[in-house]
Amino acid sequence: MHISWDVFTPWSSLFGGCLIGLACALLLLINGKIAGISGILSNVFFTRPQEHLWGGLFLVGLIGAPLIYSVFGDLPQSVMQTSSIGLVIAGLLVGVGTRIGGGCTSGHGVIGLSRLSMRSLVATITFMFGGFVTVYLMQHVFVQVLS
Repeated sequence: MHISWDVFTPWSSLFGGCLIGLACALLLLINGKIAGISGILSNVFFTRPQEHLWGGLFLVGLIGAPLIYSVFGDLPQSVMQTSSIGLVIAGLLVGVGTRIGGGCTSGHGVIGLSRLSMRSLVATITFMFGGFVTVYLMQHVFVQVLS
């Protein structure tokens, strides 16, 4: 395994994780709401009108935070290694997966596990196992087949 030390950021990652945990805890304590992104998105656009204001503001914050950050510093560069159609297909697959799994990785992994939800534990183990298998296949099987 090779670690790219120029992008290895344990302290900023730890700080960011603590901020996410704090924000989720405050949302639950103050509003009694769970910060699962797919659920918030679904409620704002498809189901519950009473959730439009706070959910909309939450989504504006998700999109606006990087924009505000970019005023003070450079955003990390992202590299897309797929076509636009590949990106659309990936997004649709994620959407179907969150519907089947009863929530997204953030909802299950951050919120569900902290609430000791057995359903979230199973979902998170499934997400992680799926990721491990995908990385293994991409790095060790498909690379050899394609070369």
